Amino acid sequence: MKKQLFAFVFLAGLLGMLAGCASGSAIQTDTPAPTAKGSTPSPNNQIKVPGVSIQVYAPNPNPLRNTPDAQGYVASVVLGLWHGIISPITLIVSFFKPDVTMYEVHNDGSLYNLGFLLGLIILFVALFLVRRR
Repeated sequence: MKKQLFAFVFLAGLLGMLAGCASGSAIQTDTPAPTAKGSTPSPNNQIKVPGVSIQVYAPNPNPLRNTPDAQGYVASVVLGLWHGIISPITLIVSFFKPDVTMYEVHNDGSLYNLGFLLGLIILFVALFLVRRR
């Protein structure tokens, strides 16, 4: 049971790190500049560690939301569910074919996101049940 919980937490953390690598997020290395003693840095969406500065941004809005694609379709909850289920496969394929993406940008917003998340949950539950047998 502990191994399965560890695997689930590890995969959830991996998905979180993947989400952090979305467009708009950046990791930069720099040499820390000396500051005056006793001064406090101003907050500017950065996490400062000596030698590394990590930019922290929230995801950007999707400008193609509720706009149809070339075939005139807008992805909804059912397509989001399917895309969530097949997301590991599309992730691997996207490494070799840059025009393949995991996430449909021509979607209807929150319902597509809900379907995508439910698809991921169904995938992980199914993998957990298969592993359990």
